[in-house]
Amino acid sequence: MSQINAGRIFIIMGVSSTGKSSIGYALAKKMDAKFIDGDDLHPKANILKMSSGQPLNDEDRVPWLERIRDAAFSIEQKNEVAVIVCSALKKKYREQICEGNVNITFLHLQGSFELVKQRMQDRRGHFMPTELLKSQFETLEIPQADELNVISIDINKSFKQVVSACFQATQTDINLASG
Repeated sequence: MSQINAGRIFIIMGVSSTGKSSIGYALAKKMDAKFIDGDDLHPKANILKMSSGQPLNDEDRVPWLERIRDAAFSIEQKNEVAVIVCSALKKKYREQICEGNVNITFLHLQGSFELVKQRMQDRRGHFMPTELLKSQFETLEIPQADELNVISIDINKSFKQVVSACFQATQTDINLASG
């Protein structure tokens, strides 16, 4: 890894079934970066709640977001590069993750409700039931222009094209950060 990449964290965000984990893993591999799936950092209570069809509330998300923030901090401190998957649906969640961290960029995977619902229905072995997708879209606060550390990526393309768009965004972000 080049020194210019050192301490960079790219968080793949978006609602469930936008391809965050698959895209994030492929991106990390392409960048020779660490990969952390935020789903693995959910406390047991959150997983059980979502598995039973109940959406998480802000209070439920606090310990999970703290774990994401701490993982990012560790990566920065070790001057490593990582791709972390985290839905980061609300601006305040993104702000909580950035608290104390300076080298975070969010890559927002976005698509229509219909596209994401179809992908979710085609998916197997995930704890998030299809019924909760509507609540995810309702919770999502689409990043606005004042969130300079968010880059939107359209997922209505092939997997390879989405990974390529994410990679291109990381390179643009790295160049801006070093300039």
